[in-house]
Amino acid sequence: MPDAKPILSLKSVRKMFGAHAAVDTINLDIAEGEFFTIVGPSGSGKTTMLRMLAGMDTPTTGDILLRGARINDVPANKRPTCMVFQSLALFPHRTVGQNIEFPLKIRGEAPERRKQRALQLMDLLRLPQSYYSKNVMKCSGGERQRVALARALAYDPQILFFDEPLSAIDYKLRKTLEKELKDIHRETKKTFVYITHSLEEAMVMSDRIGVMRAGKLVQVGTPQQIYTTPNTRFVSEFVGDVNVIPVTAGADGTMSSPVVPGALKAPSSTPGFNGYMVIRPEYLRFLSGPGEADNAVSGRLYNEYALGSRIQYQVRVGEKVFVVEKLRQQPFSGKLDDEVWIGWSAADAILVTD
Repeated sequence: MPDAKPILSLKSVRKMFGAHAAVDTINLDIAEGEFFTIVGPSGSGKTTMLRMLAGMDTPTTGDILLRGARINDVPANKRPTCMVFQSLALFPHRTVGQNIEFPLKIRGEAPERRKQRALQLMDLLRLPQSYYSKNVMKCSGGERQRVALARALAYDPQILFFDEPLSAIDYKLRKTLEKELKDIHRETKKTFVYITHSLEEAMVMSDRIGVMRAGKLVQVGTPQQIYTTPNTRFVSEFVGDVNVIPVTAGADGTMSSPVVPGALKAPSSTPGFNGYMVIRPEYLRFLSGPGEADNAVSGRLYNEYALGSRIQYQVRVGEKVFVVEKLRQQPFSGKLDDEVWIGWSAADAILVTD
């Protein structure tokens, strides 16, 4: 959302725990109405960053700005924001309607107004209106997730924060809720800031993604940018299955690797470059011989895995295992233990450092 104004900005934000920088000098603008997701492995600092944004922790140094105003010391209950926790934090002995209405009751709104708003939000979240008087603990996990989101929306916050809300839900329901969250974001036009350890989850829902590692934002971009142009080996491997080859460029720019014999062609080459060539599995293809691709290598077809509409193959080249992915309808007659040629175009490779 390049033309939208920032609703939330971080300026050199740092959070120290003793000598450890849990969040280390983060600069970031989040646009109004954006679905921004922070991803990273455990211990990368994403939860600490979210807690500071939500007002549950304060930065050690740096500033957090909401519409240009510094909010470092503004407590969570004084901010126009709301958090949806992984645990949901619903009131177990109350009904669905009472849970959703809670923030409106705290505000002192009349009972009829509270009920009207709760029913509107239940419609938005695809909860039957008959659930209004149902005990929340008699709802399924997915329904409770919707109740928690409806309660958060009842606050009418400017920004909604999400702390891994789908991590405890089974795979099929999680995929459904990912799409519903994206739909709800589009309908409400609220700013969503979401954290997850699942890059796949982030790719489905987000306008932009920030990848964290050891307290730092190592790359920020659209899902397409993160996937097709990762700037480090860490980001490329975090995004999913990938083929990574160590490469070195000679003084003339010629690329070589201990994994693949002969010279390699890359989209670009800097003399003296020392790093990695990354090739996504879908860009590798089976060949009849070495002359059919810019880069080619022979190996043994070691295994195959059915992934719904796709099939993934493992090809062993010495100690290195290459992953090749094909759509199921693309014909391939190779059998396990066959000697095969695989290859890729120079334009489909990415050069990265650590």
